[in-house]
Amino acid sequence: MSVQLRRLIDEQNTVWQRMQDIQAAAAADNRDLTDEERQNWDQAEERLTVIGGDIERLNRMSQLEKIDRNQVITTSGEPGDDRRGGDAELKAKRYAEAFGTYLRGGMDRLTADQRNLMMDNEVDLRAMGAGIDTAGGFTVPDEFRNIMTETMKAFGGLLSLAEVIPTGTGADLKWPTNDDTGNEGEILGENQAAGEQDLTVGGKTLKAHIFSSKQVKLSMALLQDSAFNLEQWVPRKLGERIGRRAARAWTTGTGVDQPEGLTTGAAVGKTGANGQTTSVIYDDLIDLEHSVDSAYRPNARYLMHDSTLKVIRKLKDSQQRPLWVPIPAPGFPATINGFEYTLDNSMPTPAASAKTIAFGDFKAGYVIRQVQAVQTLRLVERYAEYLQVAFLGFSRMDGMIQDSSAIRMYQHSAS
Repeated sequence: MSVQLRRLIDEQNTVWQRMQDIQAAAAADNRDLTDEERQNWDQAEERLTVIGGDIERLNRMSQLEKIDRNQVITTSGEPGDDRRGGDAELKAKRYAEAFGTYLRGGMDRLTADQRNLMMDNEVDLRAMGAGIDTAGGFTVPDEFRNIMTETMKAFGGLLSLAEVIPTGTGADLKWPTNDDTGNEGEILGENQAAGEQDLTVGGKTLKAHIFSSKQVKLSMALLQDSAFNLEQWVPRKLGERIGRRAARAWTTGTGVDQPEGLTTGAAVGKTGANGQTTSVIYDDLIDLEHSVDSAYRPNARYLMHDSTLKVIRKLKDSQQRPLWVPIPAPGFPATINGFEYTLDNSMPTPAASAKTIAFGDFKAGYVIRQVQAVQTLRLVERYAEYLQVAFLGFSRMDGMIQDSSAIRMYQHSAS
């Protein structure tokens, strides 16, 4: 943990304690806050919001830096050298090098061996559907793909929580479902035959919807600058764009020609009373937690937008203890009513009838399908007169509720 992050956590806890002291002083005298106390509280809360954002950014930056370090290729040596790590690893390294050269200069810059290596991994994009009419995309090397996937995790909270199924192709994937919780065994008497109870097995289908990064255009001068780390910048930028769109699909997708989002497929566990169009109360969160079966609660957590967290941070339990507890020490998570939480700004913000809070065991309740082969295109002719080259990334994914009992939503009242 960096010195800066540790300092922010300490300051967060100090500011939070100051806010609690203000509330405690008013409660001890059985009075409302004075104007000065209210002003001090508001200033402290504003600072707490800033600190929380800085902590979130530092944690995200630390995650991305870790990704970059993990992409360093340690393979060395030539064929016949014991250090090379095997033929497959050496081939992967050579393909990564060829792909980097392709990004900067296109196919013309490749040697004959590199060109053959690239052609072995060419992807016919026409097979992905009528929406794309250009052939000649290339499978992204593992190092490139891993950067893209991990960057997507940094921008999509649900991706790091759900069950993720990687597949080698985009063929429809049948996914069985079963709810046997209403059935139980029996006690048999001597010489008594055992009864029968069939399993009811349902099924859903995970598809491979195409998520595009849109075009990222770079100048020829920048591509020729060896100081510019193109191999890391391009996948990170494509990953950010695809990740933001995929995150929104996994939370609010309709399920029709796109993933089934949480707010679409998950059942509502608690609806706010009339007047709670933008607010949440303590009792509502308790009801939401207990709307999820106790079998799932040991692995349960909250998922919400940062704006919703701001509302919850002001709540207290029946003993006037705050539900939100900041990071108590480095290495420990902040909690809401004892449960960890994840922020995902693709979730809806508080509004009438909005489903803003998800609670449950997301690994048991939601499944994400990712097709392993990420594709990228290099568009040269289209922007040649501007001395620019465009890059376009594709990722094929789907997502849906797989266990409807594992996740519940909080919905604000309609009026």
